[in-house]
Amino acid sequence: MLILTRKCGEQIRIGNDIRIQVLDMGKGVVKLGIEAPKNIVVHREEVFERVRETNLAAMEDARSRSMDAALQLWRERKQV
Repeated sequence: MLILTRKCGEQIRIGNDIRIQVLDMGKGVVKLGIEAPKNIVVHREEVFERVRETNLAAMEDARSRSMDAALQLWRERKQV
């Protein structure tokens, strides 16, 4: 992890397209402004984790549904 020290108003560049600026600091909170291309997804960590968990649950549900459908089809054919 790169650790940087910045003062209020100072900026950080990531590549040519992403700019992060320290907008405000105080009471244990830092307010950041982030400019990034629209194709770059920017989330707070807790939101990112929630999205990731939701996507994993949806993938697992889709996987189990297809297994349930296959099992159901197998049972139906077995009865014929």
